[in-house]
Formats: sequence, structure tokens, C-alpha cells
Amino acid sequence: MRSQFPALDNKTYFNYGGQGPLPQGSLEAMVQAWQTMQQLGPFSSAVGDWVDAQLAATRQTIAQELQVSPETIALTENVTAGCNIALWGLPWRSGDRLLISDSEHPGVVAAAQAIAQRWGVMIDQFPLRDRVPEQPIVEAILAHLHPQTRLVLVSHALWNTGEILDVQAIARACRQQQPSVQILVDAAQSVGLLPLNLSELEIDFYAFTGHKWCCGPDGLGGLYVNPRSSLEPTFVGWRGITADRQGNPTGHKTTGQRFEVATSAYALGLGLQSALDLHRRWGTPQQRYDRIVQLAGRLWQHLQTIPQVECWLPYPPQTGLISFKVSGSHNARSLVATLEKQKYLLRTLPNPDCARACVHYFTQEAEVDQLAELIRSLVAA
Repeated sequence: MRSQFPALDNKTYFNYGGQGPLPQGSLEAMVQAWQTMQQLGPFSSAVGDWVDAQLAATRQTIAQELQVSPETIALTENVTAGCNIALWGLPWRSGDRLLISDSEHPGVVAAAQAIAQRWGVMIDQFPLRDRVPEQPIVEAILAHLHPQTRLVLVSHALWNTGEILDVQAIARACRQQQPSVQILVDAAQSVGLLPLNLSELEIDFYAFTGHKWCCGPDGLGGLYVNPRSSLEPTFVGWRGITADRQGNPTGHKTTGQRFEVATSAYALGLGLQSALDLHRRWGTPQQRYDRIVQLAGRLWQHLQTIPQVECWLPYPPQTGLISFKVSGSHNARSLVATLEKQKYLLRTLPNPDCARACVHYFTQEAEVDQLAELIRSLVAA
């Protein structure tokens, strides 16, 4: 399995939550796709038919992973693009409120702030990172929910601490208190990691990317839009509209395609299809997830034995993300920089200020053990 990833040949990789390495098959599929388009056109009826077929296949492949209909999927560039489609597509009015946690990614926070500035929307924030440990997350959210709250924005798995949120319970509780509220989920750290069935989650929008845990190419993600949710396109182009025989626009498509705009790098879809197919050949989503949790727990247990290290979560993580603080001769930034010089790739996080290691299902136990021992020796020096 590991031989399929050229990036793993010369380094020990722990950055899957930032970007997964591309399998060789994905690289080859994309090169072949670009060659095919050149041979067919590149602008011809033949290449147009080929592009339509590949876009449909990409949506189908993604839909299979999420266990939803392909008609609910819009292809985007990344998570931030998907969140922006949902955020800007709602009919905001001055006085509306948007509820967000204190642990969201800066890109999404910035988009929410732009909404607030443009439309006079109030942003409410509920605590996740610094909440009272005894307070259930749903209670913390409901305490900040108002009758004017139009949207609740949460992450399925927090990018900084690795904590999983029960988005189904959150959606149910919010709608019980405020029936018209809609739920937008940042799925940057869940698609490709968690076994998913979006039809069961009762959420409205689910924005994800293919370049992290799916190990697909950067530049391709998606947005799931629940058919019952009301959302209008903000950016409009030929891929998302219907037209008459003369080519005159007649309206928007009724599927998730209405949020797709125009020409994009179609070959990326074949790269993502290839990557997801490789994962499926290894095992089911549940099998892959179980191994990720096992490996994450192994690293977490090792780190518990290092006096200068404090894991952010007080229990073994239920994702592949392990965030930890360090003391002594190294801070998080200097530790990560030193590790990278030795070909161990982690990353730092600004809030909370810590280091983050990510394991995938094809991470080796020996790599986990070696990383822990290297951290032990560095922070004790």
C-alpha cells in the first residue's frame, strides 16, 4: 500500500490533516486525462462529452463515499469555497445572527466576518476549546442560540484539537429550539477519515475537500446540499444553468450542479477517483477509521509518558489528529522545525499554540514509536 505513495519514500509523514500525499495512480490518471483532452480537442464536442462523463463520475465517486445521491453534490475547489457558497447563498437580513464556535478555521471565520460586515449580521460564538469540561457541547450551543439565528456553523472534527462533534445531535437540538435554523458543517477533517452517511446527519450543508484524508489532488473539493435546504447560487456560470436552443439562460439547474460555475481542471476529478478507489481496495471506511484511531491512540499513549509534553485532549483521540503542547528546551514551533530537518513532518497550530501530528491508516506502528522517541529525546535535551 505504502509503495503507491512516492512522497513517503524519503520522509516520515504526519501531516495528513494538512494535505495527504498523492498516490502514484492519481498522478498517472491526471496525466492521462490531460493527454486525452489534448488528443480529443482540447475544445471539441468529443472532449465536451468526455468532460461531462468525468464530472458525473467524480460526483458519483464522492457520493458513494458520503452515502448520498450524486445530485446533492457540487464540485468546488476546497472547503473554504464550499463554506462560502453556503454562507453567501442564504438570504441574510440585517439583525440576523450567525452562530459559530471558537475553534473554527481562520478561513471560515473570515468568511463569516465578511457576511456580518456586508449584511449587518451579528456573529455569536460558543465555546469549544475553553468550555467548562462538564458542560455538554449541545448545551453550550443552545445557550447561544437566538430566535434570529439563521445559521449554525460547526466542524465535524475540529482542525486544531481533533475532537469530534456529534453534528446530528447538534442539528436536532438546534431545530427543536429554533425550527428554521440551518446547519453548515466544515468537513475538512472528516471526509476520508470518518465513516460517513450524510443522509443520517440531518444537516443542510457539508463542505469538504479531497486533498487531505482522501489523498486526492489539491484544488478539488465539494459541497453537499440537502435537497430540503434553500440556497441560491452567488457565482453563476454556464455549468450551473439551463438554457434554450439558442443558448439563452433559462434558470439554474435543480441539482448541486447549480453551484458549479465554469471551466475547471477536470483532470483533478480522475486523480480523486483513483485515490478513493485505492483506499477502498485496502478496506471499508470503518476498517480504515478503526486503524487510524488505533494508531492515534498509540501515539497519544506514548506522549503521555513524556513529562514535557501535554496532549490537548485528555483522552485518546477519535480522529487521526494528535495536538500537543511542549515545555522545556523547545516550544512547538522549534520542535516542529527540528523534526522537519530530520525528515519527520508535523505542523504547528496558532490557536491553541501547539504541535499537531496526524496518522493515516497506512502509517506504520514503527513510525509512531520512532516519532515519540525522537520527541522525547528532543524535549529532554
